[in-house]
Amino acid sequence: MTATPTGSALLPDMSDSERQRAARVDTVLETLRGNAVAADRDAFLPRENVDAISAAGLLGLIVPESHGGLGGNLRDLCAATFALGTACPSTSLAYFFHCSATSRGLLPIEAVDAGLFEDPDEAATVKAFGERVLARMVDGRWMANFASESVKTAKSAISIATEATRVDGGWTLTGVKAFGCGTGVADDYLITAKIPGGDTAEYLGVFIVDPQADGVSERPKWNALGMRGSASHGVILEDVFVPDEHALAIPGAFIKMMQMSRGSFVGNQPAGTAVYLGAAKAVHDFTLRHLTTTTFRDTGEPIGTADFQRQLVGQMREALDTATLWMRRQIDLETTEPPPLPKDQTVATWRIAKGTCAESAMTVATSALKACGTSNTGNEGLVARSLRDISMGLVQAFPPERGRLEGALAIITGSESAQFGGT
Repeated sequence: MTATPTGSALLPDMSDSERQRAARVDTVLETLRGNAVAADRDAFLPRENVDAISAAGLLGLIVPESHGGLGGNLRDLCAATFALGTACPSTSLAYFFHCSATSRGLLPIEAVDAGLFEDPDEAATVKAFGERVLARMVDGRWMANFASESVKTAKSAISIATEATRVDGGWTLTGVKAFGCGTGVADDYLITAKIPGGDTAEYLGVFIVDPQADGVSERPKWNALGMRGSASHGVILEDVFVPDEHALAIPGAFIKMMQMSRGSFVGNQPAGTAVYLGAAKAVHDFTLRHLTTTTFRDTGEPIGTADFQRQLVGQMREALDTATLWMRRQIDLETTEPPPLPKDQTVATWRIAKGTCAESAMTVATSALKACGTSNTGNEGLVARSLRDISMGLVQAFPPERGRLEGALAIITGSESAQFGGT
């Protein structure tokens, strides 16, 4: 077992069980690191990476042991995405989206256990759906979790235009999902769609879709600035049939499950940003090695002895520590029992923390670029790849500016802006 797992750089106070789970993560890092250049260059999620993560039992990392998983929580997931992010940020981001599907299993079960469903038949349906999601994850099935769409509204961070229509024996789905990670690679697609009755989050359903089902196709390949190997190009759904047992389409169920989350959206969001923090740690460490092992030909001194580079090293360290401390605080807010803050304050803090972490990680990357010089600007090199990958943290889910504004709104008014909406 690794004495000091990679994830401990984020969470140095790991328990013994957390260290055991983090050690599993470290077993796949060499595979991911070896495929990182090709994944970025060719814009694909390597099947070898998916298989390695599955073989390590990590697809059920945050599924409770009572459901066959490893029994981790948000702390474990943040440590995992951080560690994976040091090796291949794209794969780490895709893994985060897979694990985010756990909330679609856990939160419905928790809502039932909390007594939020008075109708026994509804409660049974909701619980069965949650258990089905968790069972598929521990069986080694990779899930692509699709909520985001290209359609946007001013009132919500994620707008849902995909529609579910009731048919005999189930539902048909029609719409376009713009982002989710794992397109064409995942074994199951989790699709959030509007159900009949209204345009609020009360009328959202979650559906397990077979990627090979009639009417499912892929959007054009992902060709973004960074995170190119995350298979995030999304799917097109044209009258795709989903049987009743693979649907959670009860009005109000989505709202009730969201109530069980400690944080924003439906939980685990800090782990997505931990990906970028891991990437920042990797480029920080690379830069220090480069500056201390590369020497001037005439003096033999390390090139990092130049005044401007020492200043950049200090700037990198300040930014990395800033992001790390904000991340640790948010993880504590969402995992400590009893909760240190009410949910609305925890969410407001997250909206600000996400932007602070993303911008600090970007400062690490730009400082590394300046410190390492022209010879390290090759697109396949770690500095250039990290700069491009980390830039995506500024726009994923919401940019820092929106986060601060909505965090301030919650602080001032005591209400959070809508997270999900229809069109």
